[in-house]
Amino acid sequence: MNRASAAPRIQGHPVPALFPASGGVSVMLFGEAPGPRGADQSGIPFWGDGAGITVYRALAATGRAEVPGAAWEDWDGARFRALGLAPVLRGTALSNAFPACPTKDGQHFLAPTNRQLLAPENLGRLAAELGRAAEGSREPLRVIAFGKRAEWVLQQVPDAPPFTFHALPHPSAQGLLQGAPNRGKGLKLDDLREQWQQRLIALLAPS
Repeated sequence: MNRASAAPRIQGHPVPALFPASGGVSVMLFGEAPGPRGADQSGIPFWGDGAGITVYRALAATGRAEVPGAAWEDWDGARFRALGLAPVLRGTALSNAFPACPTKDGQHFLAPTNRQLLAPENLGRLAAELGRAAEGSREPLRVIAFGKRAEWVLQQVPDAPPFTFHALPHPSAQGLLQGAPNRGKGLKLDDLREQWQQRLIALLAPS
């Protein structure tokens, strides 16, 4: 089968924000967009994304997520959906700066454009998600953005509730290397992941 007739690898469906089943939210995390192998397949933010495993390790380490043991065995969004595996969140909400996996050909990820990120419907979605997360909180919501695109657009959201803002490099290999001194030259990727995870753990700690 040639590429032109191949079935789309990327579903491209909007992935809704994930909130705890009960209780308030003190921290909300935003990635850039659902990944082709992860959230695009699982329908859950970061769930199965290559970079998402580091996020969920930090959430699990701080008691903010309960992750089924079977998930760690093979981190793959389509497998998670087939087996009905899903995380349980506590005090934390997860979303993306853009809700669907961006693509032009159905096969390859394409970073969301400024126009897509600033579209009124996208800014309205972000405002609504931030508003839901901030409901009933006695303290300003803590928002953590992963990557420059998410960091940039979250500062453009109109009518958002007050929140304290933190930004980390994107936890993908490319994001970690670009955010490291000397673009990560001479550093091991596993070490960069561990350092990033510890930075996120520190931000997730109670204020």
